[in-house]
Amino acid sequence: MPVYHVFLFFFFIFSCLFFINIQSRHHSHAEQEQFHIVSHISVPPSPAPEATVASPSYSAKSPNNRSSVFNVLDFGAIGDGVADDTQAFKLTWDMACQNESAIVFVPDGYSFMLQSTIFTGPCKTADLVFQIDGTIMPPDGPDSWPRKSSKRQWLVFYRTNGMAMQGGGLIDGRGEKWWNLPCKPHKGINGPKMPGPCDSPVAIRFFMSSNLTVKELRIKNSPQFNFRFDACHDVRVESLTIKAPPQSPNTDGIHIENTNNVQIYNLVVSNGDDCISIGAGCYDVDIKNVTCGPSHGISIGSLGIYNSRACVSNISVSDSVIQHSDNGVGIKTWQGGSGCVTKVKFHNIRVDAVRNPIIIDQYYCLDKNCSNQTSAVVISDISYSGIKGTYDVRSPPLRFACSDSIPCTNLTLTEVELLPAKGQVVANPFCWNAYGIVLTQTIPPVYCLMEETQQLITQNYIDGC
Repeated sequence: MPVYHVFLFFFFIFSCLFFINIQSRHHSHAEQEQFHIVSHISVPPSPAPEATVASPSYSAKSPNNRSSVFNVLDFGAIGDGVADDTQAFKLTWDMACQNESAIVFVPDGYSFMLQSTIFTGPCKTADLVFQIDGTIMPPDGPDSWPRKSSKRQWLVFYRTNGMAMQGGGLIDGRGEKWWNLPCKPHKGINGPKMPGPCDSPVAIRFFMSSNLTVKELRIKNSPQFNFRFDACHDVRVESLTIKAPPQSPNTDGIHIENTNNVQIYNLVVSNGDDCISIGAGCYDVDIKNVTCGPSHGISIGSLGIYNSRACVSNISVSDSVIQHSDNGVGIKTWQGGSGCVTKVKFHNIRVDAVRNPIIIDQYYCLDKNCSNQTSAVVISDISYSGIKGTYDVRSPPLRFACSDSIPCTNLTLTEVELLPAKGQVVANPFCWNAYGIVLTQTIPPVYCLMEETQQLITQNYIDGC
């Protein structure tokens, strides 16, 4: 064959291949342009994005290096603080919930606005991490809240087992407009509370869940309680920072109800109510290394409202600081309740300019118009040791206001030293129907505590719990 025929043959083959390659690239580019037109906001990804395996840099935060990571951005979240990212979070949760080990990832650098919603279990995984590195927030106040959504709760985790909520991110409750509702008990320029709708949402609620860990988060300005645990067991809360203004109403840091086997460690809380409050049905609770205040202190109660029954036992609060607060460590019950509070230890608590550093109040009443009733929650076997510091002179350093009908029994005081924050006069403690023993010399001396010279009839009430 002549040489130029060979040359023409190869030139023809090369031209065909080049033309096919150009068409292929053009077709691929057209497909990409068509794909980018699709809105990830209005149309959820279908099929859902596949999870990625945790990278080495992320694995330090992850309980399992082989956990699958589900990034809310991959499921349509915008993260501009304005767009509603609720459905993207729900879809992310649903996909992660179906995996054996998964991480719901909320990335840093974004602000996600979520409506009131419930994240429901049980999940397939017993190793689910909700990693919050960015910011999450609710709608801005009551007027922005959807009418059909509950105004009593924001984010609820229901029937979850083995979940960890963690990260270096922020939960911004945007609570100021809720605090300023006319019904709220203002102490400032707005005057007394007025009639009107008063429901305000708990920021984060865990309900009927177990094996929970909440750690290393920041939360601020919750409309009402910051974290609430109802009917849960095996709960560990640690290394949280919780902040709200001193006048913000009902902004308890951690509230537990009907919950047991709880560990609360290493918290910094300043708010307008209790740093930690323990409700009815709680037992086996260990609280340690909490810096609390300004606040209303760390309390058991209030218990027994509306003549209800409340049983609380095996509570330990230790190695903590309470400062510039309305109360220190306290137990508060309503008249007319029943049940008992027993086996409680308050140990190594430092107080700084605190009203009522040690208080039992069995006449708790919000409007001062409560009628006298004979039944009461029994309080027995309460130990106070190493409670030291200064108290606000507007209230006595110790106040044991026990029920007229059922006394407080087996109160034990050891190494209690409380001096006035201002002035030199040490006020006397107050005791009413309170029985117990002082094991070491105290400041001030507690002469008002009565000695249990005979068996007091309280054991039957305690056994009933």
